[in-house]
Amino acid sequence: MQSLTCSSIAQLQQVDRFHQLKTQLHDRWQSLDTFDQGDGDILVIPSLSLDSRELQKVTGVHLYEERLLFSLIRLRNPRTRLIYVTSQPIHPSVIDYYLQLLPGVPFSHARDRLLLFCTYDGSLQPLTQKILQRPRLLERLRRAIRQDRAYMTCFNSTHLERELALQLDIPMLAVDPDLLYWGTKSGSRQIFAECDVPHPDGSELVWNADDLALAAAELWERQPNLNRMVVKLNEGFSGGGNALLDLRPIQSFAPGLVSTAERASAIYSRFECLRFQSHDETWEHFSHRIVELGAIVESFIEGEVKRSPSVQGCITPMGEVEILSTHDQILGGPDGQVFLGCTFPADESYRLCLQEYGLEVGRNLAAKGALERFSVDFIAVRNSDFPGGWDLHAIEINLRKGGTTHPFMTLKLLTYGRYDYTTGLFYNQQGTPKYYVATDNLQRDHYKGLIPSDLMDVIAQHQLHFNSTTETGTVFHLIGCLSQFGKLGLTSIGNSPEEAEAHYERVIEALDRESQLNASNFYLSTPTFYRTSL
Repeated sequence: MQSLTCSSIAQLQQVDRFHQLKTQLHDRWQSLDTFDQGDGDILVIPSLSLDSRELQKVTGVHLYEERLLFSLIRLRNPRTRLIYVTSQPIHPSVIDYYLQLLPGVPFSHARDRLLLFCTYDGSLQPLTQKILQRPRLLERLRRAIRQDRAYMTCFNSTHLERELALQLDIPMLAVDPDLLYWGTKSGSRQIFAECDVPHPDGSELVWNADDLALAAAELWERQPNLNRMVVKLNEGFSGGGNALLDLRPIQSFAPGLVSTAERASAIYSRFECLRFQSHDETWEHFSHRIVELGAIVESFIEGEVKRSPSVQGCITPMGEVEILSTHDQILGGPDGQVFLGCTFPADESYRLCLQEYGLEVGRNLAAKGALERFSVDFIAVRNSDFPGGWDLHAIEINLRKGGTTHPFMTLKLLTYGRYDYTTGLFYNQQGTPKYYVATDNLQRDHYKGLIPSDLMDVIAQHQLHFNSTTETGTVFHLIGCLSQFGKLGLTSIGNSPEEAEAHYERVIEALDRESQLNASNFYLSTPTFYRTSL
């Protein structure tokens, strides 16, 4: 009992210290644009501290720590020092690529203010956990950071990131891990209900297949015209934890024809036929994940013309809510539920409505004590009965940096521009609106084998780089995924949607041509015995 009491006291002291550190952010905060303009250190922890088995559904996920490399653009401020930690070393040409994007900053000056640390551990453990397991690395980080003027930023926050911030004695600019429930599927639904934001009918959180079948049966009774439902793991992400339940083969069990128990039994029998959004998922594995993570079931929003827009916001250390951007998401997978990329801004028909819903959700989150970035994903269905001709349904909240974070921040940091809330557009310093197309998932088998230096050759030869004078062109990310997985990320920026799309298509055309040409030359010049062995 005594040890339990001591442990509880120590835990309370840690929580108290975490909140004391948070007040430093409050004291230093002026605005989102000026926060990084002073003399300070930014510790970037790009750890994907998420469920490891769900992460394995993402190709090349161990290299996604590179997605936050847009943070290097913050070195445009000559008084900023940036400390970036990764699991594995980053190719030097990738670092050079980002530093050469900085307008008006000598390369050597920026490089001297960048400190790179690495755990040299390629395991599936979250990066933050690897850091905490290495006392000597922790000590080197302590010595490198000026604690009185530093803060930590991360991809997502968990108890691991909170522990690291405490170990380093610096504040963390991220949501308190105790509030992460509000970023789950069930937590999102609760906030939508509290804010009166339209969202699909669905269930509360369940923890086994029997209860899931019963929840689905009750949903069908409330919505007797349903054809399909979506089953979602409570902590799935990027759509990989979703599955589609087709009710049409069991219409003989529809409401009014049989009892609830019979309907639930029929639905249970259909779980083996779920259409999973992750290509290698099975019901046997998925059902075990329900026990571990929980799940919900929702109405599937039908419609001939559908889109998936989103709104991004930020809750400042002062508790104020700012809308950062809106996007139309590019989705793929068997039923269009897997995030592939996005276009900015969202369609003018609904972008201002998205902002209003985003503000409502943000204020609710701020009242609960949340901090920093959040986003809300929607389904938009063409319907002339609704304002702007679109019926919007909120489907989830993300309390972390996501697939829309790095392209927008890349644009913002490179142009010194501003987001205009009255129009939902982003303007550079000359007042020119900017647009982009971005993806994390440009993937082709014939890209495999291209190393970072090869990509730099293609960029230079075809003039694909971002032009700091016109502020148009393409910025690349996930460059480390290219050789092994044939996968690449990019943000193509233009002065119109059409120009952004044209830059995007030029990249694909150039990469396709050069990679196929290189493959052809390889086979022409390689001895026969090598070709046979391959």
